[in-house]
Amino acid sequence: MKIQLSPLASDIFICLYVGISLFIRLKLEFETYISPIHSLIIGACFLTILWVLVKLKVLNPNWFGLFKTKKSNS
Repeated sequence: MKIQLSPLASDIFICLYVGISLFIRLKLEFETYISPIHSLIIGACFLTILWVLVKLKVLNPNWFGLFKTKKSNS
């Protein structure tokens, strides 16, 4: 069975994920004094995980209805 989230749940998950990952990056940067380059690499890893989840169709973002979705003629 393939796990898929609804578009609204996907949008909420993505917003929470981005917010939490940004908080973790900033907290690491200020507490452990890592360089901004390392923070960017960590951010790229977080975004890669998110991209893979979208490509595997686990997340189905609707961008909160901001963009028109393609409708099939069937």
